Amino acid sequence: MKNNELNGQPNRIERSTKITGEIVSEADFRIDGTLEGSITTSGKVVIGKEGFINGNANCAFADVEGKFSGKIEVKECLSLKSTSSVEGEAIIGKLIVESGASFNAVCSMRSAKDVKSISGKHEKTA
Repeated sequence: MKNNELNGQPNRIERSTKITGEIVSEADFRIDGTLEGSITTSGKVVIGKEGFINGNANCAFADVEGKFSGKIEVKECLSLKSTSSVEGEAIIGKLIVESGASFNAVCSMRSAKDVKSISGKHEKTA
């Protein structure tokens, strides 16, 4: 989470915090509390083990350790850790799922051409 951090730290919603509404930012976000609403960022969203988003998320990268319910759009890579639970709809570039993760969502993957044009990066494969 170093690309879009302000002052070396991502924006953070702490475990004891619940936010209802819409978050729009250019910076990375870490959610350890609860967000009822939406988050839009050109950076990365991390949902910690105790974190929960009920709503929409739109970002470049996402790591989920906690819970997500709603629609998530990730331009690059969605990474689901073993403790994660995702329900709803996912529109992604790439998907990484660890053993133990719960992924109960309608999933659409962007074509490799779409992913390259979004990121401007070209991935080499063997």
